[in-house]
Amino acid sequence: MTSAAPPKAPPRFIARFDAFDRFLHSLMMTTFLGLSLTGLPLLFSTHRWAAVLARLVGGFHAAALLHRIFAAGMLACFAMHLARLAHRLLVRRDRGILWGPHSMVPQPRDLVQIYQNFRWFLGRGPRPAFDRYTYWEKFDYWAVFWGMAIIGVSGLVLWFPRLFARILPGTAFNLALLIHGEEALLAVCFIFTIHFFNSHLRPEKFPIDRVIFTGVVAEDELREERPAEYQRLQASGRLEQLATAPPSARAIRRANVTTVVAVAVGLALVALSIVALLT
Repeated sequence: MTSAAPPKAPPRFIARFDAFDRFLHSLMMTTFLGLSLTGLPLLFSTHRWAAVLARLVGGFHAAALLHRIFAAGMLACFAMHLARLAHRLLVRRDRGILWGPHSMVPQPRDLVQIYQNFRWFLGRGPRPAFDRYTYWEKFDYWAVFWGMAIIGVSGLVLWFPRLFARILPGTAFNLALLIHGEEALLAVCFIFTIHFFNSHLRPEKFPIDRVIFTGVVAEDELREERPAEYQRLQASGRLEQLATAPPSARAIRRANVTTVVAVAVGLALVALSIVALLT
């Protein structure tokens, strides 16, 4: 008589993002979706679908008001992130945010891994051994700074025209209107296609990557996708320190619903924008 096989140990999870990271991402995601849903109807106001979306929030005037509210929320999110960076650098003396595996600053290693990754795409070499942040995550990160500089500043000029009219010529407002709309449309198309694909729709992640919502990642997943980070944490003994409980069923459901809604809304807005541009 054979003995029963021992029960399989449950997968171990590793903490990756803290509560404040997840809060900032949720705030950024919510405000960006809100800006997209209220801004695109204003940009394409002559199209029927834009009027329908505007009516859902009370009309174009209400859409413009909500657009400013979401803009204020995004500016607050960006300010909180900058304040945290300043605290880490100036108070905690954490120089790791400037260089090394915990830094979002592009480094020579990223250029090498871009080359290695394209060779892997073509079946000409192994997949690069990524560390904590990949080159495409760094691109997404710095794109926010670019967006806040271009879209944010032009939006403030349009929001407070009397204030800026004291220091800017009249042509600056036409330019701000053009830049704000075109750059915002570019941001919408990028986030709702490239970013969503890299985060959720690529084969190894499809249909959902929950890590930014739950804050934890399965140890096997970390070992496979970011072997350099896994080996570094293991060698330093921090892997055991970061071991944590799996996400709750409630957290998983919340992540699933949030991601499905965001992806569906985002792709629908991209499709409507393409239709508007073509017609």
